[in-house]
Amino acid sequence: MKLGIIGSGMIVQEFLPSLVKLEDLEILGIQGTKSGIEKVEEICKKYNIPNFTDNFDELCNFGIDTVYIAVPNFLHFEFCKKALEKGINVIVEKPITTNYREAKELEKLAKEKKLFLFEAITTLYFENYKKIKEWISKIGDIKLVQSQYSQYSSRYDAFKRGEILPVFDPEKAGGALMDLGLYNLHYVLGLFGKPENVKYYANIEKNIDTSGVLMMEYKNFSAMCVCAKDSEGERIGVIQGSEGKIVSEEAPGLVGKVTLKLYDGTTESFDDGFSKDRVVPEFTQFIRAVKENDLEFCYRQLEKSLLVSEVQTKARIDAGIKFTQD
Repeated sequence: MKLGIIGSGMIVQEFLPSLVKLEDLEILGIQGTKSGIEKVEEICKKYNIPNFTDNFDELCNFGIDTVYIAVPNFLHFEFCKKALEKGINVIVEKPITTNYREAKELEKLAKEKKLFLFEAITTLYFENYKKIKEWISKIGDIKLVQSQYSQYSSRYDAFKRGEILPVFDPEKAGGALMDLGLYNLHYVLGLFGKPENVKYYANIEKNIDTSGVLMMEYKNFSAMCVCAKDSEGERIGVIQGSEGKIVSEEAPGLVGKVTLKLYDGTTESFDDGFSKDRVVPEFTQFIRAVKENDLEFCYRQLEKSLLVSEVQTKARIDAGIKFTQD
């Protein structure tokens, strides 16, 4: 994979030390903003990346076949569409787009051009998460599901002072559900599929949700998803069944060690260890798929992202949180 990166924020700087070590991945350039180009140049020097630019067309001319888009939410659709139209594969940071309509449009374009379109969502690629799927049948009838991700945002103090940064800006598709809440959705929907009903009880400040509880009703059980950027709380997943329970010990974006506890006293634990290097499992699969031209795998993963976008969009709009893109 010959990769170009759009963005130079925290997620890129967190992932780069691992990305540059991956086999079959060559990073050919990074695109930043005009005002931040010096920072981009420093990053490229640090990791021996040969090119940097503030222009998308120039990035595409560096010989890339895939672009990793790590910019604020409201820009995802624009950059994804431009890349796909140029015949370039796309890996886009979560959320895939601001709403379901945009996600469907990108899906159509990717399939027409037979290109890869991946949402970078770590949850789905951990062996720990796959182990939960394997164990589900052992705990009997599902009764309750919890996925919780609360993390006091370093930007919340500024938000309270009136400085609106992208993560809390409704004009830039911010909010808790679009950020931490998306991991909850992938965690639950990836295990149980589409719910019958969904409702988001949001704490709204300045027209954006800073925290909230999303309830999903399935035929025989309910799932509760808690997300918060304005307060601290548990970061855990719990699946309760009639014959046992499954607990994941970290936030749904990391999953962490998972434990199966049956009511007959049987206990089993598993940990792949990648919660401390979360980019590796997902990018390993992205690289493999592109190398082997495994579009079928890509589009199966894309279906999961589309379902999350559909549920997320409905829950958000029903809660009165609307974006320009809607």
